[in-house]
Amino acid sequence: MTELSVKLSEANQKALQRAVRSLENPRLAARLADYAGQPVNRILRLMPQVASDRLNDIVRTTILKCLELAIDSLDEVPSPPATWLSSAMAGITGGISGAFGWIALPVELPLTTTLMLRSIADIARHQGEDLSDVAGRLACMEVFALGGNRTENKMNVGYYAARAFLARLTGEASAYLLERGVAGASAPVVTGFVTEISSRFGLVVSDKVAAGALPVLGALGGATVNLIFMDHFQRIAQGHFTVRRLERQYGTETIQRQYAALAKQLAGAEA
Repeated sequence: MTELSVKLSEANQKALQRAVRSLENPRLAARLADYAGQPVNRILRLMPQVASDRLNDIVRTTILKCLELAIDSLDEVPSPPATWLSSAMAGITGGISGAFGWIALPVELPLTTTLMLRSIADIARHQGEDLSDVAGRLACMEVFALGGNRTENKMNVGYYAARAFLARLTGEASAYLLERGVAGASAPVVTGFVTEISSRFGLVVSDKVAAGALPVLGALGGATVNLIFMDHFQRIAQGHFTVRRLERQYGTETIQRQYAALAKQLAGAEA
């Protein structure tokens, strides 16, 4: 039997369908807009450039801290995934951010993102990823870059296209970090990986910050926005590592072909 003729079990077919829906149509901005009561892009246009630059700096610092965590200790994460605990803690940090506004962001965002990375790692291990391998840990980092889909920027690409681009950066960074560990985090191949993750993740974070910036939302609103944010990336992680698990089980070509067919059906249904 050739790889292309392999059929997925009913359970795995349904899992792949769920993954396609999550990965091809993330819709975080729409969910935040529904909660905030107005389009996120409208709020973003009111954000001064100095605030945008500061946000970019915070995002990059956050990703670097998460990279260090991924290199050092993600293999210690238990299984099965306790995503509810990370969500609850993220809600608390979001409430603090909502109460204090921008002044709390340099503390809140790294903490929320670290909680998110732990949750992502939980999901990855539950789907059979080997987190003792640097490549498996960096695959957790890739989730931060897969979590958005805006039509006006480079994130408007399919899952496999985005993943193929990230794979080159991940492979180069993984090889270097395997040899050097945290000490290699400043190497050009690693900073290229961090820059790409940061730029893509930053676009999604700006949506979160914009939605939480409305004065009427306050602490409760900040907590809710963080819960939406955390749930969004947990869904992306579930989809990402489901696809990777199925590729290991059935072969990459089989899953990529069936994924493309399901993505085409989804696009047609939404047209």
